[in-house]
Amino acid sequence: MSLQWLRIENARCIEQAELEFDARCNLISGPNASGKTTLLESIFLLGRGRSFRTPKLEALIRTQCAELRVVGKAVSGQRTLTLGVEATREALRARVDGRAVTTHADLAVALPVQSIDPEVHRLIDGGPLERRRFIDWGVFHVEPLFVANWRRFQRALKQRNAALRGGASPAEVQAWDAHLVEAGEHVARQRAEYVQVLSGYVGLAGDRLLGGEITLELRAGWSADQSLAAALAAAWSRDVERQQTPIGPHRAELTIRLDGAGARGRVSRGQQKLLAATLLLAQLQCDADRGSKLAVLLVDDPAAELDSRHLEALVTEIGSLRSQLFVTALDPQNALIEALSPGRRFHVEHGKVARLV
Repeated sequence: MSLQWLRIENARCIEQAELEFDARCNLISGPNASGKTTLLESIFLLGRGRSFRTPKLEALIRTQCAELRVVGKAVSGQRTLTLGVEATREALRARVDGRAVTTHADLAVALPVQSIDPEVHRLIDGGPLERRRFIDWGVFHVEPLFVANWRRFQRALKQRNAALRGGASPAEVQAWDAHLVEAGEHVARQRAEYVQVLSGYVGLAGDRLLGGEITLELRAGWSADQSLAAALAAAWSRDVERQQTPIGPHRAELTIRLDGAGARGRVSRGQQKLLAATLLLAQLQCDADRGSKLAVLLVDDPAAELDSRHLEALVTEIGSLRSQLFVTALDPQNALIEALSPGRRFHVEHGKVARLV
């Protein structure tokens, strides 16, 4: 999978840009606050329907503009797909080959994209949602039924919680339990199977990048010595009191350990970045080996917060992937970044993007 062409209109400081990319590696250079990250953010938006920088859609739109547009052509084998996203301050509309799509999953299928950005450390020191998203993105791309199971679980959870809040009878509330349990256990099993496979890739990548042992432990969201049905039954009184369902895969947690110690809150920001990057790179390799499309990888300022030794290890690991790469750098002459052998180079300044000869 590669992004062949991109047009951006009214994204942050970029008023308009139209670019053709190398299928392997693209280097984007320029000073701080010039628009480099906005270019990557636009690609991410095209494949995820959101930003990697902020949950607020309106923050992406150029000041005093009503909407932004991003259009791209993605190539997978012999097939070319046209993707388009339009975002206003209230809503986002997306199309794939002219067909309106209503979920971010449709974009993710058309253009799988992952990022190693300045906020990547949140995978380590952020809340459980960050790590659930990480696992679910990987499961989504290798397990065709995962999204259907997750949506079924979410529908049952929403209805059960609504019944609890509405003061429904126990029979009316518990009518949703069978649906919630069936879909929830499918989700938990698919996650667990995925983490088991991923752990092997993470272990190897951790040794290369950090010289240490990284281990993953996934908790399903309820006690390991109970079925989900039994856990729901045991928590019935608490659910009624709180008017919500705090048990299930929506409360799953991934624990990440480095050399046996929990990584969250224990390692430096630079180590967090490198550890999170290790997990993402291992995931991309794992998913590709399991038959998913090669994801586009965005790497925003890899040199930030890393010493030369760790930067060299990270660049070597990135270069070993078969993914299409988009890499930003303050210094385009950095010898380590040059090791990626960029096929095309772009310079961004004051929101203007120019291809370098």
